[in-house]
Amino acid sequence: MKRSGSLLAVAVGIALSSSAALAQAAPDVALTRLDCGTPQAPTEVNARFSDTFAYPGVKLQFVYSCYLVKHGDDYMMWDTGQATSAGAVAPKVGLVDLLAQLKVNPEQVKYIGISHFHGDHIGQANALPKATLLIGKGDWDVLTAAKPPANANPQLVSNWISGGGTVETIPLDKDVFGDGSVVMLATPGHTPGHHSLLVKLAQTGTVILSGDAVHFQENYDGPGVPIFNFDRSQTLASIDRIKKLASNLKATLIIQHDARDVGKLPAFPAAAK
Repeated sequence: MKRSGSLLAVAVGIALSSSAALAQAAPDVALTRLDCGTPQAPTEVNARFSDTFAYPGVKLQFVYSCYLVKHGDDYMMWDTGQATSAGAVAPKVGLVDLLAQLKVNPEQVKYIGISHFHGDHIGQANALPKATLLIGKGDWDVLTAAKPPANANPQLVSNWISGGGTVETIPLDKDVFGDGSVVMLATPGHTPGHHSLLVKLAQTGTVILSGDAVHFQENYDGPGVPIFNFDRSQTLASIDRIKKLASNLKATLIIQHDARDVGKLPAFPAAAK
């Protein structure tokens, strides 16, 4: 009897030690929003952002956001916003300077995760040339095509197209750090290789960054399909996937272009944890 009790105590001790070790090994994850473009005045969204004219009279202001994910000692930048040469919508402070305010050097950024190839999401990618570029395969194929479409600007990722940096093309989902805390979600439709980002935070809970799977709350509720999207049925399927994920994981959805969602995360330079 004493021997059984001793064995049980040892087993419990080992289990507790293993649990403590796992808890100790789990890296801290934090999420910071950066302002990566200058918002324009509110604009009518009915014509361009719904192929069924679902938003008569609705005017909205779009914002341009980048997000820094801290995973232990590693960093990932999600989207890079407008280019500094983008005129009226260019950021007032460049990405490198914003990172400096967070005491992060460009060389410390291990990954750049790209939601999609449009210029307001890849505009400052070349400012982080040492990072591995994670981008949907369909979108990389667009950027590297012999004749890219008018809405694709390969020069914004010239560092990787020229072979100056490492590229990983993502066909489906991508568990970025291998522990389920940061996952690129395949949500095609807006573009052929579009992705959204799921981030699990210890205090805040799960957060989903939309990319441009949806552009504003009404678009999500509707849902509506912009006339310039790559594929209508894929768009609707991706919105449905995001809704189910948000419901099942009790996640906070942040619609990246919707100014009303900026307040869902702490104001820069603070981070959600």
